[in-house]
Amino acid sequence: MTPRPITDDDLHGYVDQQLAPNRTEEVRAYLADHPEVSARINGYVEQRERLRAALAPIAEEPLPSRLNLTRMIEAQRRPRGLPRWASAAAAAALVLLGGAGGWSLNSVSRPAAAGIASLAREAAESYAVFAPDRVRPVELRAADRVDLVDWLTQRLGRHVAAPDLSSAGYRFMGGRMVATAHGPAALFMYDDDHGTRLVMLARPMATERDSVMSPLAQDAVNGFAWAEHGMGYSLVGPPSAEILHPIADDARRQIAHDI
Repeated sequence: MTPRPITDDDLHGYVDQQLAPNRTEEVRAYLADHPEVSARINGYVEQRERLRAALAPIAEEPLPSRLNLTRMIEAQRRPRGLPRWASAAAAAALVLLGGAGGWSLNSVSRPAAAGIASLAREAAESYAVFAPDRVRPVELRAADRVDLVDWLTQRLGRHVAAPDLSSAGYRFMGGRMVATAHGPAALFMYDDDHGTRLVMLARPMATERDSVMSPLAQDAVNGFAWAEHGMGYSLVGPPSAEILHPIADDARRQIAHDI
C-alpha cells in the first residue's frame, strides 16, 4: 500500500498531539527525512509548550459566574459588540524572544517597561515569529472571526476588536493569543494580494493607559502604536510609515467606535 502523503493538516495535528499513534509515527518518519520542516515544526511545539506554561495560571482559575453557558450563548447571539468585563484576567509572564532592541519611538519617552515602548517590541517580536510562517500563521482563521474575538475578549478580560482593513487592500487572515512579558495579548493578522502581511497586537496596559499614536521603526519593519482606555494597540509590517499611517488611523477609528 502506498503511504498517504503528509499534509499540513497532519503537521498541525502532530503539533497539537491529535493524531492517531500510527499516523504520528508516519509524521515522525517524514520529519526525520525533512530536516527543514522538522526544525519549523519543533519551533511550533516549543511555542505550544511556552503558551501552555504562560497561560496555565489562567486556565486553573475557577470559571467566573459571568462566563456561564447562558451568558455565553446570549453573547454569541448579539450582532455586534460584547460587554466590557469588569475584572481583568491574570497576567502570565513569558518573553517569547530576547530583547529586540533598536526600536525608535518618535515623540515618545520610555518611562516604564510595561508602557508603549514595550508594546512596540512585543509587536515586533510577534511579527518576526508568526508573519513569515506559511503553514500556521494564525490559530483561528477568518471564518472563525466571531469565535476568535469572543475567546480573546474572555481571556484578556477586556473587549477586543479586530478592525477591517479591506479598504486598504488587506484581508483579515485570523489571529491567536500570544504570551508577552506583560501577560496574554491578542494578535490579528492581515495580508494583501502580494502576500505582504500586517500584524496588530493588543493587550491591557499597566502604564501609559492613554497614549497618542507614535511611529515605530526597526530594520525593515515599520508601525504605529497607541493606547486608549487602558488598551494598547500596535500595527506593524514592512510597508513604509507613509503607507501604514492612514491604515493605523483607520484601525484606531474602528476600535474607538467599537468600544
